[in-house]
Amino acid sequence: MTGGMPRTPPSARTKSFPVASPHTSRGEHRGAPGEDDGVVPDGVTVFDDSIPAVANLDPGLLKALRRAATVAADDGVEFSVNSGRRSPEHQNQLLRKAVAQYGSEDEAARWVATAATSPHVSGDAVDIGRSPATAWLSRRGAAYGLCPIYKNEPWHYELRPEATDRRCPRMYADPTQDPRTQQ
Repeated sequence: MTGGMPRTPPSARTKSFPVASPHTSRGEHRGAPGEDDGVVPDGVTVFDDSIPAVANLDPGLLKALRRAATVAADDGVEFSVNSGRRSPEHQNQLLRKAVAQYGSEDEAARWVATAATSPHVSGDAVDIGRSPATAWLSRRGAAYGLCPIYKNEPWHYELRPEATDRRCPRMYADPTQDPRTQQ
């Protein structure tokens, strides 16, 4: 998430997100999210099976990422992972932070989906570090079925196997335009 977005006054809010209460109930995670929730330490690559955010990605997505990363390595490019599979609790925490940062649920929705709609929670999305890797993927990712989904998030990739024969589908401006994130 980046800053500097215009703030919308609370009276202009039109969406209501099912964000977890600050009070935890039985069976719910207590404390700050950790690696088991999908927090990714610095320096993690798509080959780090000991990191749950990587190891718990959809197997097809992970296989495509590793194939692409192996070829990219020949070009001197490493795929670092900023985010992968996340727990619902971690996703809800990110959404709460985005609401606080952007000043409204509507603005936050441009950057963070709910736990119920985020492809990160299902393990179907990965955020690749801002680096030569995102540039490499923007040029060559479709050959592996790896497609950018949102124009405002060039680091966010999902598996689209049909892209290997065609092109990646047209990107949405941001998650608010993605029918999958609508409730």
